[in-house]
Amino acid sequence: MALIQTRIDSETKKAAESLFSEMGINLPTAIRMFLKASLTANGLPFETSQRRIPLSLQEAVDDSNQMRNLHGPFETAEEAIAYALKE
Repeated sequence: MALIQTRIDSETKKAAESLFSEMGINLPTAIRMFLKASLTANGLPFETSQRRIPLSLQEAVDDSNQMRNLHGPFETAEEAIAYALKE
């Protein structure tokens, strides 16, 4: 058996202990579950929030920031959507 030690702020630890207690497990068990799930998933067992923006969307954002390839102005959102859908 190996020992893992880590530092974490006390508020996060208390909140996690409370959450896991409601689930009927303690913090060490939750950590073991996380590690085993990571091994099963061959990575993090959940999706991270650092999703890549599709290139076409990034290009549209860049165009908007550079004030190029812009159309309009439109009187309503419906007009803008209708214009976008016809292209």
